[in-house]
Amino acid sequence: MKRILVLILSFVLFISCKSNKAKSEETIDEAESAQKPNIVYILTDQWRRSALGYAGNPDVKTPNLDAFAKEAVNFTNAVSVTPVCTPHRAALLTGKFPTTTGMFLNDLYFPSEELTMAEIFKAEGYSTAYWGKWHLDGHGRSTYIPKERRQGFDFWRALECSHNYTKMPYYDSENQELKHWKKYSPFAITEDVNSYLEQHAKDKKPFLAVISIATPHYPHGSAPKKYKDMYPPESLTLNPNISENFKERARKELQGYYAHATATDKAIGDVLDKIKALNLLENTIIVFSSDHGEMMGAHGVKPFVKQLAWDESIRVPFLIRYPEIETNKEKIVHAPITTPDILPSLLGLTNINIPKDIEGENLAELIKNPDPNVDRAALVMNVAPFGANFKDSPYRGIRTKQYTYAITPDGPSMFYDNIKDPYQQNNLLGNPEFAVLQKELDVKLQLQLKKIGDEVRPRAYYMEKWNYKFDDKRRAINWWSWKDGKGLVQSPKPL
Repeated sequence: MKRILVLILSFVLFISCKSNKAKSEETIDEAESAQKPNIVYILTDQWRRSALGYAGNPDVKTPNLDAFAKEAVNFTNAVSVTPVCTPHRAALLTGKFPTTTGMFLNDLYFPSEELTMAEIFKAEGYSTAYWGKWHLDGHGRSTYIPKERRQGFDFWRALECSHNYTKMPYYDSENQELKHWKKYSPFAITEDVNSYLEQHAKDKKPFLAVISIATPHYPHGSAPKKYKDMYPPESLTLNPNISENFKERARKELQGYYAHATATDKAIGDVLDKIKALNLLENTIIVFSSDHGEMMGAHGVKPFVKQLAWDESIRVPFLIRYPEIETNKEKIVHAPITTPDILPSLLGLTNINIPKDIEGENLAELIKNPDPNVDRAALVMNVAPFGANFKDSPYRGIRTKQYTYAITPDGPSMFYDNIKDPYQQNNLLGNPEFAVLQKELDVKLQLQLKKIGDEVRPRAYYMEKWNYKFDDKRRAINWWSWKDGKGLVQSPKPL
């Protein structure tokens, strides 16, 4: 009997010790995750870097972001790796290049096998939340996106794609009923974000909140009248590289473009104010950026078009504020950052191990020690131009702090000195005076391509490699047939 009692007591003690150890480890895990900073990533759509007050634009009014630029590190030469929606978003969430993931066209399905930003941070104890435009699901633009296709985001008030800013639809978590924001979408979304921040400000767990606002992407006419009235078309400044035949249209579009920008600046300012009011500022990394730019009539390219390697298309804002930024506020970095660099840099800033297959570079040290004299080559590309850009050539290019250099399957296509020629009106290709420099830039480009096992090839090669097919008329992935129940998923991975 005594032996049985001893055995029972020993078992109880063992279970108790094991339980206490588990609780202790759980407490340590909670303590470690609680020390991690929150991340608020503000992703806008088609907001080119030049359309901001702090960037020197003489017309557009962006007081909140101008003030934020004084609190942040400013990457003046940030570029979109492929300047169009889906490719940028896939590269942002994976830290990989479009030629690696196969996500180089709009309206593809982003395969669940890819390890993403939200999944990485979630594994480190973060809560994850997403608002707004997604454009990674490939099942039509208004189809419900179930949780297993949200790439690790748990809180979810989003839609694949819509630019109806006055009645923008969205899905709320597991509710499959399509809802609509009840006011101009940047205001409605950021109000909801602020409610989330209030509810989670005192959580033990840190949070990753991605706020995907679809403005200032067209249609520009739907900007609130109050803001459009701030920009009489005839008063707006046009860049010298805007073609004569597009000047009148550019002024008209700029009125709404700037109106959306100013309204969106107000919405972003409300979020920044809420972060401060909740005393979250000193434990939160805040990023403001965009997925790509907008040509707006430059170089003879009509408004609304992107995908090209000129600065109007590839160059985007990138401001980042982080805990203990202190004396680095308002510091400038001229070295470019390209989209796949963003995820590893955020992981570096939060002391989280970077998965080995991430291709972007961890620039955390440059963010914490900003140096305007540092330079690097940032890779940009368009693997398979589509839609309005179908007749354009595929390209690979690099942006340094001074130069842009690009090649197509037919050879070099672009060589600009962006300091001496900020509107890229003097292509230096073939100029004997710059032959050595051109060769040096080509070597740098080839080195970047070698790192990811890529080379510039005709569009047909990649379409065949990934088994993609364009609609014959629109020359793009067919997303519109989903409304008629005839949509077909196209994805890098077989479904």
